[in-house]
Amino acid sequence: MLFNSLQFLVFFMVVTLSYYQLTRQKTRILLLLVAGCYFYMTFVPWYILILGGMIVIDFLAALQIGRSRGYTRRAWLTASIAANVGLLVVFKYAHFLHLPFPYLILPIGLSFHTFQAMSYTIEVYRGRQEPEQDFSVYALYVLFYPQLVAGPIERPQHLLPQLREYREYRWDNVKEGLARMFWGFFKKVVIADRLGMAVDYSYDHLHTQGSLHLFTSALLYSFQIYADFSGYCDIGIGAARVMGIGLMENFDEPYTAGSIASFWTRWHISLSTWFRDYVYIPLGGKHQRKRNVMITFLLSGLWHGANWTFVLWGGLHGLLALLGRKRIGMILTFLATTFLWVFFRARGIRQAGAYLAGIFSFRSGAPGYGLNPVELGLSFVLIAIMLFREHRWKSHFIRSDTRFALFAGSMTLVCYYLGVFNENQFIYFQF
Repeated sequence: MLFNSLQFLVFFMVVTLSYYQLTRQKTRILLLLVAGCYFYMTFVPWYILILGGMIVIDFLAALQIGRSRGYTRRAWLTASIAANVGLLVVFKYAHFLHLPFPYLILPIGLSFHTFQAMSYTIEVYRGRQEPEQDFSVYALYVLFYPQLVAGPIERPQHLLPQLREYREYRWDNVKEGLARMFWGFFKKVVIADRLGMAVDYSYDHLHTQGSLHLFTSALLYSFQIYADFSGYCDIGIGAARVMGIGLMENFDEPYTAGSIASFWTRWHISLSTWFRDYVYIPLGGKHQRKRNVMITFLLSGLWHGANWTFVLWGGLHGLLALLGRKRIGMILTFLATTFLWVFFRARGIRQAGAYLAGIFSFRSGAPGYGLNPVELGLSFVLIAIMLFREHRWKSHFIRSDTRFALFAGSMTLVCYYLGVFNENQFIYFQF
């Protein structure tokens, strides 16, 4: 079930209306658990058994960590981490590592919910989080549908208390959440999926495209992936806010960053802080900084996909983060990330190399972006609207009920008339 589908809209309305009809928090938790299971099973039904098994393992491991001392605590933590990492290896990295496992379809969102589960047991081990005694609450921590398959990757200290607490109906929460969802739908179906047609055309016709077309499509992909992923997060954060639950922000105007290091404090914040807290700092942080930065970025690249393109993408980001600690300016940083996105988008190293070579060959080629000139011009206008209004929607559009109604109505019309409704999967679902 994709967020950009009619099925999800019906699902969201049924779950939300049922949620506020229930007067006991325990019943609400059970409702959201059933909703999370159903949401996950709409992709590959039997994979819920794998996710359920991991929930049981991590729940029991955390209880044992809380009760044990010394070596035993460390052993339970190791067992929990090994189970989660082992799951990733079998389903995601077996072919990449040439391990003798049969090819298996990657469970959707596996990298996200395994990292969220590991953050729980690690925080319990560090003494920053009490082991959750209620299995249903912990299960919901993993199965909460607004952020189940593509984040944000939450921390237990932030999400668990909210899941336990009974939330009264508040119109301000509903208004804010719905406005955020409208904004996310706009970014996904109007901007991301429209730009995706132009980007796909350039990669499919790589050897006939001129340098200017390839460069323009690379720029468009920078905005496509931002609109796609941040749009998903907007919808998920909004759906949670309607129920009075706050999820962490995952983006902070990343393309205004003045350096690569600053970019990674603004892009996919929940993942970058996860690697900071659970990889970079435990490795020693600023002690042997260069080594630790490169290890962290290489692992971040590998987290995104079992392909050398992602490893190279992460490694180059790490190298630029080390070389460019000082501000190099917003435009240069944006151009650097744009060229690196080529490795992220390409199917392999060879295609990425051919794409970049095509840009810097300064060749002419067949015209066309897969969009007509009006659609292409409209795309740039929509990008400008998105960037200009990105952090102004909350203060401006929900200040009054009248403004909210106008915003909701205009977004509905824009999505209806300008949206691309082919239910394209969100880019980060593949991770």
